[in-house]
Amino acid sequence: METNKYQLAIDSHPFTLTDEEVSEKATDIIAELYDENNVDEVFKKIHGCIDLTTLNTTDTRESIWRFTEKVNTFDGSRPDLGNVAAICVYPNFVKTARESLTADIKIASVSGGFPSSQTFTEVKVAETAMAVSEGAEEIDIVMNLGLFIDKEYQELCEEISEIKETCRGATLKVILETGALQNVKSIHDAAILCLYSGADFLKTSTGKGYPGATPQAVYTLCHAIQSYHAKTGRKAGIKVSGGVSTLEDAVTYYTLVKSILGEEWCESSLFRIGSSRLSDNILARVK
Repeated sequence: METNKYQLAIDSHPFTLTDEEVSEKATDIIAELYDENNVDEVFKKIHGCIDLTTLNTTDTRESIWRFTEKVNTFDGSRPDLGNVAAICVYPNFVKTARESLTADIKIASVSGGFPSSQTFTEVKVAETAMAVSEGAEEIDIVMNLGLFIDKEYQELCEEISEIKETCRGATLKVILETGALQNVKSIHDAAILCLYSGADFLKTSTGKGYPGATPQAVYTLCHAIQSYHAKTGRKAGIKVSGGVSTLEDAVTYYTLVKSILGEEWCESSLFRIGSSRLSDNILARVK
């Protein structure tokens, strides 16, 4: 049967830990290694991994210009501290961001019926194509949770694959909305299906309507990425988002990623934190 290959993909990456075991393991890593990462050097590194985000109903062209100008002004002003990795906006503001951006950072756009993902595949593909044509270099979409819950894996994976093809050279980040999934096994299964479908990054949450990132979710995604890399040789990145605003939160997630995936994953090419406030908090801390 055609659908068997999707279950086979899940089964080839077994994950047997319970929710309680994952929580305990994540807590142990943080307790042991947090302090060594709670230093200025890591704060600076994290700053360069931020997707600075504005996803408000009240966004306007003028507010996007001001948002982008803040990034432009910072560029090069701190020799000891690099700029953020990207700015993330709604697709209809990509052109404005492109016209106003002078800093050497990426432009990311949400797409695909964000944040619910509840629309036609054709609409998701068209929206993605338009965002890329306007200048988006990274695309953040939400996995269709309805299809995942119903175990319609073929339709789910084919949709992600089609959007990935539409991205052309743009990076595709797939949001699992981990706070809406019932347990770590569901998070791990969804992660494997997204990787199987061509996701370049796995992302925790939209920050819209459901609980955001948690250490348990990040621990689980890291293990899915690790397993997929071991079997295929393909490195996928991880983006932590949804309520991540404090430096303490950022160091916690950095510590988990570094411990499980290694130092090589702690660069902006493979690690991102989506936030609207984290940059200001880091700048206030690192004088």
